[in-house]
Amino acid sequence: MRGAGSGRCSMGGKSVFLTVGTTSFDDLVSCISSEPNISILKDLGYNRLILQIGRGTVEPKSYDTPEFTLEVFRYKDSLAEDIRNADLVISHAGAGSCLETLGERKSLIVVINEKLMSNHQLELAKQLNKDGHLYYCTCSTLGSTLKTMDLSALNIFLPGQPKVFADFLDKAVGLR
Repeated sequence: MRGAGSGRCSMGGKSVFLTVGTTSFDDLVSCISSEPNISILKDLGYNRLILQIGRGTVEPKSYDTPEFTLEVFRYKDSLAEDIRNADLVISHAGAGSCLETLGERKSLIVVINEKLMSNHQLELAKQLNKDGHLYYCTCSTLGSTLKTMDLSALNIFLPGQPKVFADFLDKAVGLR
């Protein structure tokens, strides 16, 4: 139920939270906030998109209409509440962002930054995708991933195996 005179659509409907962590991933911010991808989100029943844009130079304008809300911020001390409140999280492939999201049992799409040279993030995303915990894509395939994803098919990530995950990360970054 909306407050009197409020255009906010955040009550009811579904929300997407995008995080790039402390990095800069302007391509992802531009991609998700583009009109075609906003339209896809609306078609999927999402009416709120919250962007955590880190130190990027691309900063979409926030807006709030009865149909859709876009909120933008750079940093917070903790993203836990944003993740908990989201129906879908879209993230860069940082290990911390992935683990925090999966630990909250949230649906996750990881977008690979193809401009990174040594891309251990791709290895992490591939493994978590292979295990059925998330979808991954690039900026150029985000729209089609959104259209074809079946979030009910994702497996719950069971935390409590930090050694297994640490071993995987060590191998992915070449420490083993």
